[in-house]
Amino acid sequence: MKSTLICKCAALAAALCVAQAGAQSGPTDAPASLHQVVDETVRPMMAAHGILGMAIAVTVRGDQYFFNYGLASREDNRELTERTLFEIGSISKTFTATLASYAQEIGALTLADNASKYLPALEGSSFDRISLLDLGTYTAGGLPLQVPDEITADTVLDYYKGWRPQYAPGTHRQYSNPSIGLFGHLAALSMHASFDVLMEKKLLPMMGLRNTYIHVPSERMNDYAYGYAEDGQPLRVNPGVWDAEAYGVKTSAADLLRFVELNMDGSGLDPTLSRAISATHTGYYQVGDMVQALGWETYAYPTDLGSVLEGNSAKVVLEPNKARKLTPPAPPRTNVLINKSGSTNGFGGYVAFVPAEQIGVVILANKNYPVAERVAAAFKILTALGRHKEAQLGG
Repeated sequence: MKSTLICKCAALAAALCVAQAGAQSGPTDAPASLHQVVDETVRPMMAAHGILGMAIAVTVRGDQYFFNYGLASREDNRELTERTLFEIGSISKTFTATLASYAQEIGALTLADNASKYLPALEGSSFDRISLLDLGTYTAGGLPLQVPDEITADTVLDYYKGWRPQYAPGTHRQYSNPSIGLFGHLAALSMHASFDVLMEKKLLPMMGLRNTYIHVPSERMNDYAYGYAEDGQPLRVNPGVWDAEAYGVKTSAADLLRFVELNMDGSGLDPTLSRAISATHTGYYQVGDMVQALGWETYAYPTDLGSVLEGNSAKVVLEPNKARKLTPPAPPRTNVLINKSGSTNGFGGYVAFVPAEQIGVVILANKNYPVAERVAAAFKILTALGRHKEAQLGG
């Protein structure tokens, strides 16, 4: 499947009116060719979807470049910067995966263990036969996309105890917040602390992510962008069951880019954490060309845009798909494109990187717009980054 991002001249003209590029910062100024590619990609997209603000961050062999467009808030005309905080939706799942992987590295849990081992309230339920890995890879047997509206924090365990899988665990992948939510909750239980505390007081500081939060502190609220609904109403994410574990991280383009770089090269980290991050790239199941890792989704590299679009399509995200179990699991490797999208009602984000090329891109917007356009935009920018890397190497 091939796909082309089409932008009309009228949309480009409108984009020039609604968005202005902010300053680029990093070790060096962005090359004019890269700046042009980002501009030509972002401005029409903003105009076509009425996006108030976008932050683009890219890395090429350790050189970072930032491109900021538009506003963080219409209410006070705040411009975007690299410190602006965005809701990243399901990109949060990669942080949850990192915490669980770290728990395994320190011996607090084993992914092959049954889920009920870590929560006695689930003993005697279907989770006696569903592993932590099944939860972390959405292969528990058909947990739904969202926690049902009527379920609360007080009734969620009753919901799980009464739930019955439609499919044998490990046979179908069905993308699910209740699956990754319970996964993160059990990982935290294995470490004898709450998920929020472990994330904000341990994992994020260990990675040097000082502008990343589950709960944005009062002194940073002025840096927290507003998301916007289709009708222009300002939005921020509502609390919900397993929100922190599934979609609750708020971060900046600069911090998310650092997270990308640590996923490509964590050699400067605590060795245990570095191994944990690398382990999240292990491939466990395959649906089409997409391989489900822990939180992340990967593609053999080089790949084509059509494959990545298919892996991020509604069919893969919203429907159960027969999954091929990789036996043994595919070990982490560098010649892959690794990606994850994320949305809340008012925000849309996407991350993609190629460890073998040491290139990556972060796209954050304060509006939820089609994932396919984020993927196509990132693919175009990654292609430009590959050319820039060759130029750096003199090739």
